[in-house]
Amino acid sequence: MRHRVAGRKLSRHTKHRELMFRNMLTSLLQHERIKTTLAKGKELRSWADKIITLGKKNHLHARRQAFALLRDEGVVKKLFDEIAPQMKDREGGYTRIYKMGWRQGDGAPLSLVELVTYSSTKEKKKKSPVKKAKEVLEKVAPKKKAKEGKVEKKEKKEKKEKPKKKSSKEKSE
Repeated sequence: MRHRVAGRKLSRHTKHRELMFRNMLTSLLQHERIKTTLAKGKELRSWADKIITLGKKNHLHARRQAFALLRDEGVVKKLFDEIAPQMKDREGGYTRIYKMGWRQGDGAPLSLVELVTYSSTKEKKKKSPVKKAKEVLEKVAPKKKAKEGKVEKKEKKEKKEKPKKKSSKEKSE
């Protein structure tokens, strides 16, 4: 029985397993989504939750602890400056796992592990229909003004011509 035994061994020695998850965690934080097997993805979830919770503390000691685990200054900076502030209102559950089918070679179940903020960043870039319509109107408005300017020029020309015509009509009367 496995009562009260946390984590998965994944048929690897302890050091190999720890280094593998450190590398996967670094890749997850750097790219915000990775593709892996389902068992590795489920185990990676707990590693990611712990490091993001550490990132939310935002102390010097927390930064040093994160660097001791991740060993990449750029990823640590991204964790504390970008990822953790986006997660400040969440109590946990910082990752999402999608099942993607089976691997061709050995039939292992594959999954896509991504940070919860990954899809929300894409939604921020999308514009609402109202904003799109306003932008289209702004693009169209200068063209109409340009056309109106041409119309005004034509009217001015016609006004110049009309007095001549009136003078010719006055001559005929």
